Amino acid sequence: MSLTSNVNRKTFQSNVKPGWYYFGRKMDTGDHEWMMWFSTFKEHILFALSGHVLFAKICSMLAPQYRSLVYLVYGLLAVWTSMGWTYVTLILSHCILLYSISLVKIRWLCFVTGLSTLATFKCEPFVSWQAGFVEGDFELRHVLFYGGCGFTIMRCMSFALENCERKDGNYNILELLKYNFYLPFFYFGPIMTFDKFYVQANKSDLSRKEREMWNINLQAAMYVGIILMVDVLFHFMYILTIPNDMKLLKRVSDWALVGLAYFNLVYDWVKAAVMFGVINTVSKLDHLDPPKPPKCITLLYVFAETHFDRGINDWLCKYVYDYLGKKHDDVVKELVATLCTFGVTAVWLGPCQVVFFWAFFNCLGLNLEMWMAKFFSLEPFSSFEVEMPEAMSRRVRAVFNTFNFWCIVLANVLALNSLDFAKLVAKRLFLKGFPITTFITMFVTYCLVQVIKEQERKQALIHDPDPLPPTPAPNAS
Repeated sequence: MSLTSNVNRKTFQSNVKPGWYYFGRKMDTGDHEWMMWFSTFKEHILFALSGHVLFAKICSMLAPQYRSLVYLVYGLLAVWTSMGWTYVTLILSHCILLYSISLVKIRWLCFVTGLSTLATFKCEPFVSWQAGFVEGDFELRHVLFYGGCGFTIMRCMSFALENCERKDGNYNILELLKYNFYLPFFYFGPIMTFDKFYVQANKSDLSRKEREMWNINLQAAMYVGIILMVDVLFHFMYILTIPNDMKLLKRVSDWALVGLAYFNLVYDWVKAAVMFGVINTVSKLDHLDPPKPPKCITLLYVFAETHFDRGINDWLCKYVYDYLGKKHDDVVKELVATLCTFGVTAVWLGPCQVVFFWAFFNCLGLNLEMWMAKFFSLEPFSSFEVEMPEAMSRRVRAVFNTFNFWCIVLANVLALNSLDFAKLVAKRLFLKGFPITTFITMFVTYCLVQVIKEQERKQALIHDPDPLPPTPAPNAS
């Protein structure tokens, strides 16, 4: 992609910095979160996690019954050292507040208190007042403050809601503190619901499965390799900075623009998989089973499986979406469940125009999927599908999934980049690029969806080699 002299390069001047000096390559630093993790503060993060692994290993060897207590002490000291005692006091005050509310065992009250507390970190003057509890002035201060406080509230809500479900007595506050101050999850997540953490952190059997350590080491080596690959990518393909320069984007071809949108999503998936994967590798050394990495964006053709943070996704499904939607077979319940789910997500991400647009399109996508499923379950469509060969049924569904795939791409491009970039991609893909770009892109996507569906079918046969045949419609002959 050639850059002409009259193109606006202000974005490039701010985000493209000196990189490999000996190769004469500059580096795309458009993703500040990645740069923080693997460039600017990698020594600090590596030092803190290495200390946790060391102390946890010593404790597991000498006194395994106290290992969760050691996690608490080390995490508390690490947070105290990095952010100051006043910040620890702020975190403890939120823990005590939500613990006190959980003793009442009223589910809606726990939700209202938790979301109200979370909202105080998204609006003034509450943010500035609470930010004053952090001592010192360093570059990472802002990120650690919001990360620690936000994840603390979500963990405390999980604890409170699980305590509401407990029939006999209450969990004690020490269990909440152990859960919240587990250092690998404290600042950056992922969120592991309290019921899972409580069982896994307090289990007495610390034996490992066959080849488990080999798999952990292999996973760690894989993440190191991916980090190096991303570093190479940043020096040759400026996919994070280019979407911010609208003048340049209007000059590129339809194919380049569509590809840029797609690769931005792939990169964000890789980032989430690596960042959560590094933390998950540490937690696996502590005999925990953390949330799995997100599903690759290339494999997503339904809104119900779309997420970049499986921890938050599991939290929302358990406490909001599945709780309100039940079996997800009722239109009204599904609408209420999706509205509440994305309402909580909007508070978590911080209310703004982009978040509201993203939440609206995802909410609409989930409901449309259910409405379409309900519509095609009626006669005569249900009879047609029963009589149709399985392969043909899969092909017909893939046509709808193809359009769904690009709706998912555009909805998430909106959240990751900007509204202007998403509008430009949609306009070039469906309007200016019609019919050549549109049909070729959709055909390639259709083939991709078919491959994914076939792979999923084979995987399902491995897990269930003798599945039950589909139930025929009542009026079907």
